Amino acid sequence: MTSAPDNPASLVFALRSTWALLLGFGILMLGDGLQSTLLAVRADQEGFTATTTGLIMSSFYAGFLSGSVLTPKIMARVGHIRVFAALAALASASILIHAVFVSISVWIVLRLISGFCFAGLYVVAESWLNDSSTNETRGKVLSLYMLVTYISVGIGQLLLNLADPGDYLLFILTSVLISIAVVPLLLSATALPRYEESVDIKIRELAAICPLGIAGIFIEGMVTATFFALGPVYGQRIGLDIEGISWFMAAAIAGTLVLQWPIGALSDRFDRRMILAILSFLAMVAAFSCVYFTWSSLTLFVSVGIFGGLAFPLYSVCVAYTNDHLKPNQMVAASGVLVLAGGMGAVIGPVAVASILDFFGNDSFFWSMGIAYLLIGLFALYRMTRRASLASMKHSTLTPTAMHPSSAVIESIQQHAKEEALSHEQRS
Repeated sequence: MTSAPDNPASLVFALRSTWALLLGFGILMLGDGLQSTLLAVRADQEGFTATTTGLIMSSFYAGFLSGSVLTPKIMARVGHIRVFAALAALASASILIHAVFVSISVWIVLRLISGFCFAGLYVVAESWLNDSSTNETRGKVLSLYMLVTYISVGIGQLLLNLADPGDYLLFILTSVLISIAVVPLLLSATALPRYEESVDIKIRELAAICPLGIAGIFIEGMVTATFFALGPVYGQRIGLDIEGISWFMAAAIAGTLVLQWPIGALSDRFDRRMILAILSFLAMVAAFSCVYFTWSSLTLFVSVGIFGGLAFPLYSVCVAYTNDHLKPNQMVAASGVLVLAGGMGAVIGPVAVASILDFFGNDSFFWSMGIAYLLIGLFALYRMTRRASLASMKHSTLTPTAMHPSSAVIESIQQHAKEEALSHEQRS
């Protein structure tokens, strides 16, 4: 029996059971959006080179990888709320220490800790939402989750205008936001989610099934981490003031909010590889245009907004394209591998581009990201020559997806191909 495509009652139930989490996570993302831009600006003010700043910022993603592995095991023992509260407290304390000890080595360690904490907070949020949703409501709930994330991170960029980054006040504000994020969860009376421990997987297994998905996620992780880690440094070096830097970062997020759903709708109707290729080439052009549209703040912000709107939703398209090649019971498992691939790219990207920025100058910031999208586009076209279109197969529904950890195990594509071939022979 087929379930109804839309069930308002179950959606209302899901939202009632997750409102506290969404509210707390929104407050948390305000602090996260502020702290990443604040640290990049403060590092540049302290005279750190772009390479050093990139190393500091990318250490967050190294901690993120370790947190995504260890946190599920901790959560299985003590539960969702306790893990959320403990990690929020640790993340809150670590941002304050940044202001007390302005040291490269100390900041690297603190960013590792922050990355570990935020990975765990993402695990709690995503597993809670998945547990509270049904197949009919999960896409809507996760879409709302992503909307909350984007809006909060965008507003967090603007909080940079409230005080001087060289002072303590913004560090204190970030700490306060992260600390109070746990309050809605602790005071709510919603039922706690169940937890099922996941199984480990290897990245090469999914790479054999869908190489374009893995490659796209890896490069997307590089670019996204690079933009948010070094974007404030780039803005400061081209002469933007603090307010200008905050609007520069927020513009990219605004573009993502505008174009996320239209891009998702197109990818559900057409070959996702073609959508990936077209969007990658357009993102490349948008990145290159950011180099030349710097004669005024308005033209720069518009071009950056277009770049963000075209570039950042590619992660979700890559996830959906990968899921097209999986059985329904494999989709959640595959997302864990995609998170790992994106996290690896996020560790490498800021360090590599920061070195290029120091050597070749400010223009190389967007040139580097444009070339990265050129590679995705070319690889997508190449893969179209190696595998037939999936037009005759049912696409998985595209849901805006963050680079958050999930679970683990994947089967081989050969088994899937055999089943499809057998089905085709029977129809013939």
